[in-house]
Amino acid sequence: MLGLSDQTRVFLRPGVTDGRLSFEGLRALAVNVIRRDVLAGHLFVFCNRRHNRIRCLYWDGSGFWVATKRLERATFDWPKTEQAVMEMSVAQLRLLLEGFELKRRRGWYRREEKLQAPKPEPELLATRTL
Repeated sequence: MLGLSDQTRVFLRPGVTDGRLSFEGLRALAVNVIRRDVLAGHLFVFCNRRHNRIRCLYWDGSGFWVATKRLERATFDWPKTEQAVMEMSVAQLRLLLEGFELKRRRGWYRREEKLQAPKPEPELLATRTL
């Protein structure tokens, strides 16, 4: 299986990648756009136009792996930057694949429900002695 460790370098290509690309097409993008050696054991991550599929290209020493994850009803929080490539950790990739947003939102307002203490029942009030 995929032998990803915390030392595995993950290169993400922001923007849109043609979802029909397979081994050779993704390898060509990794070499020509990301400009990294595909045989070095790095993980290369790409996303389609709808942002509901992620494809990963990985060399395990004997051959290439292409892994795809398709979301049924949601989309990935895919970066929309002008950079040709981004590097992230394996932990960040796991968060991205699980649906967490990687960017921090400063000043994000979230209304919190105030917890109210439960009111004691009237019967219990009558039985208390001081």
